[in-house]
Amino acid sequence: MLPNDVIAAQLPHTLDTTDFPTLGIKYEGKVRENYTKDNRRILIVSDRLSAFDRIITTIPFKGQVLNQITKFWFEQTHDIMGNHVIEFPDPNVVVAKECKPLMVEMVVRGYITGVTTTSAWYNYEKGVRNFCGNVLPEGLKKNQKFEKPIITPSTKAAKGEHDESVSAEEILQRGIVTQEQWDFISDAALKLYQRGVEICAKQGIILVDTKYEMGIDSEGNIVLIDEIHTPDSSRFWFANEYEKRFSAGEEQKKIDKEYLREWLAEQGFRGDGPVPSIPDEVRVETARRYIEAYELITGQIFEAEPGDVHERLKQNLQKYL
Repeated sequence: MLPNDVIAAQLPHTLDTTDFPTLGIKYEGKVRENYTKDNRRILIVSDRLSAFDRIITTIPFKGQVLNQITKFWFEQTHDIMGNHVIEFPDPNVVVAKECKPLMVEMVVRGYITGVTTTSAWYNYEKGVRNFCGNVLPEGLKKNQKFEKPIITPSTKAAKGEHDESVSAEEILQRGIVTQEQWDFISDAALKLYQRGVEICAKQGIILVDTKYEMGIDSEGNIVLIDEIHTPDSSRFWFANEYEKRFSAGEEQKKIDKEYLREWLAEQGFRGDGPVPSIPDEVRVETARRYIEAYELITGQIFEAEPGDVHERLKQNLQKYL
């Protein structure tokens, strides 16, 4: 684990944005900078952190953590579903095949939890018993494991708008995907989640819930795109504390960005109004949790040094510039 002083030394060097016009046409997502050219997409993972559908701040080494976790999971799941990867030329970069995104995020939940208005627990507490087409029984407690994982699809909103949780029936009615495509992606999503659960269990952690993004490549194949099983797209708990905390009605010990979400909620921020200023110590602690997640999930030591990420990117992307 990187010491806190090393993490803090990276605070002035976090990667907020990039400007490489010769890489291709640029599209800026919440976290990733996308450059498309010649049926190829270069995704540069920034250090930006989003919560409540807003960009909040930058977190040291976050982009590298996310990209290297995604690399790990793409290698662990390619037998279940192909992905868009061509190569990883830099710790923050993946060069990928250009794909047409399916306009639905496949959210898989193994437990009823969450604090946001789109979370399963928030809705259940409000009396909702049919959540995105899943009929939920009475008497569930927060953080309880579902009898079997459920899929709660989400539409992919235009930039600046909020995603919308919907049912599979609504996805099909709106023509977002065909029945054949839905059958394929829903089956794949559950298998990917199960693989994630099994690998995480070996490391002593629980993959609570996650989301998958998929696209169609130039050959017509549906493949995984974006990221997989990262702290941005997933929730993780410590397995050895789960039963004790659940029985006591306590919150679970987390290794995801809920830490910063909850800090924001404590300040009274849930997505509306100005974003609060994030203290350096909160940014460093958030980074430490991302790095801890990397090491727990992959079983590997996270290696990085403070420095100018933008300059390193220019060197490692030279053949594409």
